[in-house]
Amino acid sequence: MEIQITIFGQLTDITGSSLVRVPAARDTEELLTILKQQYPALGTAKFVVAVDKKIIQGNTALTANSSIALLPPFSGG
Repeated sequence: MEIQITIFGQLTDITGSSLVRVPAARDTEELLTILKQQYPALGTAKFVVAVDKKIIQGNTALTANSSIALLPPFSGG
């Protein structure tokens, strides 16, 4: 089973695509470990993770139906 992740902004320069698939993960901590192994430059990139359209703080459990996105830094205006 795989998880589909939507990538936004300059993070697509790192992944080479706006949509990536990685092996299923139990939580966002495990997911980030997998992503950083596949895309080492994510280790130094600044971004936030959104699960089910909500920006998360800290480790969050994932399900097979979770919608996940990586968002670069942004500022309001």
